[in-house]
Amino acid sequence: MRDYAIELKNRVEFIKRMLKESGATGIIFGNSGGKDSALVGILCKLACDNTVGVMLPCQSKRNFGEDMEDAGEVAEKFSIKTRIVNLSEVKEIIVEKLEKHTRLSDAALANIAPRIRMIALYTIAASENRLVAGTGNRSERYMGYFTKWGDGACDFNPIADLTVKETYEFLRYLEAPENIITKAPSAGLYEGQTDEQEMGISYEKIDEYILNGKAEEKDIEIIEGYHKRSEHKRRMPRVYGEE
Repeated sequence: MRDYAIELKNRVEFIKRMLKESGATGIIFGNSGGKDSALVGILCKLACDNTVGVMLPCQSKRNFGEDMEDAGEVAEKFSIKTRIVNLSEVKEIIVEKLEKHTRLSDAALANIAPRIRMIALYTIAASENRLVAGTGNRSERYMGYFTKWGDGACDFNPIADLTVKETYEFLRYLEAPENIITKAPSAGLYEGQTDEQEMGISYEKIDEYILNGKAEEKDIEIIEGYHKRSEHKRRMPRVYGEE
């Protein structure tokens, strides 16, 4: 297990350095009510008092219920300033406009919410001289379980090297609200969606493979399949002359 007292000190210093180097005067992040956003929010608040967590509900009932309640509990406990921006109508307008020109696939529809959330965060950040903090963990990154130019976009990420297991350990060390730690991880992309159900494998198995290289053959096939198919998400666009 990592020494989370040292991890806390080093990550807070990292965030302070990002602010100093950029000349930004504040931080903004999407406070989704999940484990990753909770950890990022806590770390950012400890590094910069001018940290704002924005709740960005978008159609999903869970966004307006459990997620907002948990996001609010984290914000209250750690004194994180909060704003709420309902993006449901924005998504409806986008879907309505695009459906006139093409048949929207389920994947395309699911990725709209993460992308308009990032538009909201970057628009506020640009208006208030803030950096956008990323909230993706190592397990999600390895699997490519994030939306390209959506929740995968950020100015810096203080937890990208932590697996889901380590994220939970860190949250327990910080005494985060219990429901943040115990509820099933979900991006809230549609009703009833959970990460593990959608991927067809548990984070426990993913983390064991990433950290120790151990997994059953059928699980390796799933993990490496996701990893290979999502390689384009983990690199900048290919540019002619720089291949």
